[in-house]
Amino acid sequence: MSELDSSFFLVQRHGPVVQLSMNRPQKANGMTPDFWTELPRLLGLLDADETVRAAILTGEGKHFSGGMDLASFSTIAALFQQEPGRAAFAFRKKIMQLQDAFTAIERARFPVIAAIHGACIGGGIDMISACDMRIASSDAYFAIEEINIGMAADVGTLQRLPKLIAPAVAAELAYTGRRFDAEEALRIGLLSAVADSREQIIEQALALGDRISSKSPLAMAGIKANLTYSRDHGVVDGLDYMATWNAGMLRPEDMMNAVQAAMARKEAAFADLLAEDSLAI
Repeated sequence: MSELDSSFFLVQRHGPVVQLSMNRPQKANGMTPDFWTELPRLLGLLDADETVRAAILTGEGKHFSGGMDLASFSTIAALFQQEPGRAAFAFRKKIMQLQDAFTAIERARFPVIAAIHGACIGGGIDMISACDMRIASSDAYFAIEEINIGMAADVGTLQRLPKLIAPAVAAELAYTGRRFDAEEALRIGLLSAVADSREQIIEQALALGDRISSKSPLAMAGIKANLTYSRDHGVVDGLDYMATWNAGMLRPEDMMNAVQAAMARKEAAFADLLAEDSLAI
């Protein structure tokens, strides 16, 4: 049995690109308790594997994800039968655990591509907002569904989406909970591309993952770290962080490989990062 075996995800390896497919199609890939533990566990394992250079998140069946499975709310509802202060403390801790499942996408050193089809609502929006890139099929539709069940989205949408699209647009979508299609998602900047079918977006995502994998993994990790840092900090702080990063991480080997390969009109080959077991104490 492999460490990458999962009760919720179908894990497929395509060379340096790993595809994580939510595999509960009969329930629109609703996010059961297994989802919330398996996603960060798998991303942690992939992050520790120096041969992984990109990941794709998608869903099996007709839909990307219908969001949190309603059965998951039953354990949360049981909390409110307890003493109010202690119940609130426990509920806050649970919300933070759920938030961390999506923050794990940002912690991964490699880019994560969301390949979306069909429904992407509620928790699906939280998840894709944490991804580095998003592409969708023309049948995809989206909604910040939480307002329609009487709550504010609490696992990332309200924090990340306004950094991806115009804040006023994010606010309107959050306040109304209305559905919007792939064409609108592309127009407002949530998506970078739209294709005709799920098969085509998987193909595009794999091609994008292959292109990313052909670049220096050290430089790719630096880009991701600095994009995330700059999103949450001012320009001056972001520039300082970038200078410190390159002062510590920039090395001539990858640059020489890239330049020599360009001069020879061929693809450069970059070494993997160090294996985690090479750092054992």
